[in-house]
Amino acid sequence: MDKPAYLEFDPDSRSVRLDPHEASFVQDPYPAYAFLHASCPVFFWENFGLWCLAGYDEVNRTFRDRRFGRERPGGYMANVLATGDRSHLADFDRAEAGSMLELEPPVHTRLRTLVNRAFVSRQVERLRPRAERLAHELIDRFERDGEADLIPDFATPLPATIIAEMMGLPAETGPQLVAWSNDMVRMYMHAPTREIAEQANASARAFSAFIRHHAEERRRTPGDDLLSVLTAAHESGEKLSEDELVSSAILLLNAGHEATVHQTGNAIRAILWQGGDPRRFFSTPEATAATVEECLRFDAPLHMFTRYAYEDVEIAPGIQLRSGEQVALLLGAANNDPAAFELPREFNPSRADQKNVSFGAGIHFCIGAPLARLEMQAALKVLFERLPAIRLAEEPRYRDIYHFHGLERLVCRW
Repeated sequence: MDKPAYLEFDPDSRSVRLDPHEASFVQDPYPAYAFLHASCPVFFWENFGLWCLAGYDEVNRTFRDRRFGRERPGGYMANVLATGDRSHLADFDRAEAGSMLELEPPVHTRLRTLVNRAFVSRQVERLRPRAERLAHELIDRFERDGEADLIPDFATPLPATIIAEMMGLPAETGPQLVAWSNDMVRMYMHAPTREIAEQANASARAFSAFIRHHAEERRRTPGDDLLSVLTAAHESGEKLSEDELVSSAILLLNAGHEATVHQTGNAIRAILWQGGDPRRFFSTPEATAATVEECLRFDAPLHMFTRYAYEDVEIAPGIQLRSGEQVALLLGAANNDPAAFELPREFNPSRADQKNVSFGAGIHFCIGAPLARLEMQAALKVLFERLPAIRLAEEPRYRDIYHFHGLERLVCRW
């Protein structure tokens, strides 16, 4: 496998220099992943200062290995404060510190149990008619124009509206929730600037105030929604502190749309690249489900997730991770590992080896996976049935925001 010109590799130290902002890599990371699979699927990424796992088996196994976890040893706040002056991120850190995504049992178990019931498959299936109806409503708005950017006009409002409604928040607040979320997740990109950090903090502060305001309303008039569940748990005085309530609500709102927006855009691009009538991928419910799974594997919305080692662990022969150190799991690479998938860069919904890790695995398996799958099944099927002649109006470009992998624009015509 040829080495991309922008990648430097030292086989002796298993060290890689690869700028995650390199334009060629941002637009198509898969040639780099292919080289790493062939040369060194466990490597030290100098730009991040982390050992990385690119192989499917290694990533899947580490997700499930309880010697690794999301929670920083010593706690979130102790760790971030040890990195230097974080006063400009005080509101962001407060919102993140109570997130179940950053915690391990028993606290993680307590928080996840509170909201899990709303996201199990049988509950989520009730939302399919709403998702289909919303997809039709969105297409109604732009169908006559003959052209639209499907990221803001379709991929974003559908999951943002549904998660807002599940939380019991006004659907018209969706664009503001998306804006706050976008600002906050930029903190996960490589080397965020001070300007990005300050904007993330301002958005976290506004987002937190918004949740506290609506939680106060739920105390007075509870409803049949997730925010009411969280508020009741806080009121019990045992299950949820106020900071945990705010963090949990922000996490659900952010995670409830962010990755789905990216994945929907990536999926539309991938399907249109195949040419022909896109409706062939959605001829039956089974075909629709298989197509969505292949979209999740083929061009995942999240390419890096990290774990802390809770003891000294050998992650590969001769590579020792010390307790407290991080390891990066490269989901986009794992989903395209030729050792796990036959012809991984071929789009094949009927493949027998479908086992993507786009939602993670183990106790942190994405709680919203059933919802994301349903939203994509509904949205894509309706889109291509309504607009079978749809085509790309320009070559879509990906945003420069590794770990996330999603399009800046997706302008289509029909």
